[in-house]
Amino acid sequence: MTRKVVLDTETTGLEVERGHRVVEIGCVELIDRRPSGREFHRYLDPEREIDAGAAAVHGITDEFLRGKPRFAGIAREFLAFIEGAELLIHNAAFDTAFLDAELRRAGSDFGQVADHAAVVDTLALARQKYPGQKNTLDALCKRLGIDNSRREVHGALLDAHLLADVWLAMTAGQAALSLGGELAEKRPGTITSPAFEVTVRPRVRRANDAEAAAHARRLAGLDKTCADGSLWRRVEAAD
Repeated sequence: MTRKVVLDTETTGLEVERGHRVVEIGCVELIDRRPSGREFHRYLDPEREIDAGAAAVHGITDEFLRGKPRFAGIAREFLAFIEGAELLIHNAAFDTAFLDAELRRAGSDFGQVADHAAVVDTLALARQKYPGQKNTLDALCKRLGIDNSRREVHGALLDAHLLADVWLAMTAGQAALSLGGELAEKRPGTITSPAFEVTVRPRVRRANDAEAAAHARRLAGLDKTCADGSLWRRVEAAD
């Protein structure tokens, strides 16, 4: 079993060295490349005001955070969730710097994020896969056909879900093929390749009610133009 946790944070500002704090943590667990349904999501009182620029990005206000727990109050629960996992974080240096600063404030016995989980920077992976291209989360969603229409503002849990879909799409080929065996002896004029087998069941996306209705309307239109019915109908009849 392989366990990964996709993680994102929102903060009061961009500069951890100036005392900016975490205001939201969102985590999504993947087991063997499938969402397990387990999530960790907390809004936090940062004990300071949010910069106007940061508020414009994530939409979180000082008023909303009043009465929310402080990081020290959820630190053990957070570490228990990520313990032993591989963390997938987009621009990991940013998030881990903020989380490490919060852990230092919470107590010397907590250590750093890297003491509890391995960290993988998905931005670095994207730059390797798509060199010279824009590799923001929005750009990757567009490139990989992932619906991010709900992302009117940044949000840690929503972005963690989107990043999970992005990572699964970016690494689909690596998981789907298991290359093995030795190459056959090469002879002039021949092309050889290693044997492979599918080791991960492909993800199936089923049509929703609206899509199914649109499909039915399309088939009805085709039926009117085809004397023997559309090819799709003939295949259905044969089955």
